[in-house]
Amino acid sequence: MIRKIIEIDQKKCNGCGLCASACHEGAIGMVSGKAFLLRDDYCDGLGDCLPACPTGAISFVEREAAAYDEAAVKARQALRSRNWPVQIKLAPVTAPYFDHANLLIAADCTAYAYGNSDESFRKTFLQNRVTLIGCPKLDAVDYSEKLTSIITDNDIQSVTVLRMEVPCCGGMEYSIKKALQASGKTIPLQVIVVGIDGTVITR
Repeated sequence: MIRKIIEIDQKKCNGCGLCASACHEGAIGMVSGKAFLLRDDYCDGLGDCLPACPTGAISFVEREAAAYDEAAVKARQALRSRNWPVQIKLAPVTAPYFDHANLLIAADCTAYAYGNSDESFRKTFLQNRVTLIGCPKLDAVDYSEKLTSIITDNDIQSVTVLRMEVPCCGGMEYSIKKALQASGKTIPLQVIVVGIDGTVITR
């Protein structure tokens, strides 16, 4: 079929990747430092990527192209929503799964200390959340700078901190509160403390 679809001028593309981030459908990808339209059927023709391009490399054209496949796009988005890596130190600053995310910042030990089944832990804390984990004592790092960037550069809807009652876990809570303040955003924050006996102390 003949329809409106984007075209990327490779000579103008500077490889910044902003268009790929702006494309919620995942039609655009980076190949050898340049942006390419990877699949015609992922492009809805609405052009969210156009204003994101700083060099004007993207434009609309009318050409033979596969029809937009919304079902395929949703299936791909469902796969992309599973965030990886989960360690704070390794996680990217921006990613599709951070868009409109309810963010869970969990201390490593909480999954092992929580006095219930693994399945219950998943349902209680992980369900419908994007999870990042870390240990301020073992990693010996202040997470606040990384978390500030994640909160600033993405549309985070809420933040939940899941920490142990032990003093070293206070660094996790401190880092996220510092990051929220530095971001200048007003985002709901919940702190859940798990005791060493596996019970939830505060919620």
